[in-house]
Amino acid sequence: MKRLSTFVLIACVGAFTLNAQEWVELFNGKNLKGWEKLDGKAEYRVENGEIIGVSKTGTPNTFVATKKVYGDFILEYEMKMDRGLNSGVQFRSIATKPDGTERVNGYQVECDDHDNRPWAGGIYEEADRGWLYPMSYNQCAAKVNKRGEWNHVRIEAVGSTIRTYINGTNFANLVDDARSEGFIALQIHGINDAALDGKEIRWKNIRILIEDPEKYMKSDASLAQEVSYLTNDLTAQQREEGWKLLWDGKTTKGWRGANLDHFPEKGWDISEGVLSVEKSGGGESAHGGDIVTIKKYKSFILEVDLKITEGANSGIKYFVDPDLNTGAGSAIGCEFQILDDKNHPDAKNGISGNRTLASLYDLIEADAYLYGQDNRKKRFNGVGKWNRARIEVKGSKVSHYLNGVKVIEYERGTQMWKALVAYSKYSKWPAFGEAESGHILLQDHGDEVSFKNIRIRELD
Repeated sequence: MKRLSTFVLIACVGAFTLNAQEWVELFNGKNLKGWEKLDGKAEYRVENGEIIGVSKTGTPNTFVATKKVYGDFILEYEMKMDRGLNSGVQFRSIATKPDGTERVNGYQVECDDHDNRPWAGGIYEEADRGWLYPMSYNQCAAKVNKRGEWNHVRIEAVGSTIRTYINGTNFANLVDDARSEGFIALQIHGINDAALDGKEIRWKNIRILIEDPEKYMKSDASLAQEVSYLTNDLTAQQREEGWKLLWDGKTTKGWRGANLDHFPEKGWDISEGVLSVEKSGGGESAHGGDIVTIKKYKSFILEVDLKITEGANSGIKYFVDPDLNTGAGSAIGCEFQILDDKNHPDAKNGISGNRTLASLYDLIEADAYLYGQDNRKKRFNGVGKWNRARIEVKGSKVSHYLNGVKVIEYERGTQMWKALVAYSKYSKWPAFGEAESGHILLQDHGDEVSFKNIRIRELD
């Protein structure tokens, strides 16, 4: 009897453990009870325990959304789509934008079946900031997604941590605190190609866990590169990796004027965690002037979030030596160009686009095609929206990234480098760009440009 009692006790404990994850079915397999259609006019139907979305030309994105709102959760579902379509699943989303426009906006786990677009599993913010975690951060994961077949998708949204998994592999590892709750919605993307009309997207086995989801986050999967959008702050992982804030979001500590021993007394504004160049007529370093880090840097990874106004011009420079140019104009260094390519005339100057956004100014054009990153030349979120610049310097090798996509790579000091310099505006400075270390600079070009989340990781 004692043995039997012990066995029953163990069995009960085992049963409790198995049932500890209290999943809730979001789809009853019979109809769309608990869901509502938003925005477009494409149709959804229920068949054989599946929600089927049918693509339709002449209509914007269409969504079928849960009537309930969810904050922290783990969501799982299976998804299959016909070849050539684009779709996704919204979460922490709402139906109205801040300006009152009725349009679904919020996080979306991307699902794409176009050739040469390995976007599935990435995180896109619909009708807002655009790509937050493009799969250029984790290209190796793409092979796990089965095109034209059923895939199992898992979303973990706990606090500011958002992770996506496809077939058990971590695709995106995002940290963002802009949205804390909202509905879940299944998207039928708008199409213009008549050949795609009537093609189908299918979802099934949609379930959610909302009780203590943090306890059940995957601990046995290798995590992808973490990408954070916390404002002027670092995650625990970033601190462990050696990242530091290059600007604290509040003061001028660590910075000075390029030709001053203190921070400029005019021309720069600090407000609500944003550092901005004030508009002053478009002159190069003619108002407040450029600012540089007090410290010099050698090998590093630099990330800066930036926002430009219409027609604006600015730049992020590195390996800067303020003594090279003590007269009028900007300090000299290698430059990640910041420019409104559409509305600023300098985009058409230089050679072959080497003065456009994210280019190595006057030397190398920013071109994602060369690096197999994307089917578009550059991923630009637009004027008035935040874009992320990333500069990686590993000794003589340098890369530029725009919004997670590599657009330039080069090596300083080579024969090719010297030839590029010889045919540029920098030819007057011997050994331009070959210094072992230098300051980092934010440029005052007389146009309003804003910066935040300025952080750096020094490399050995």
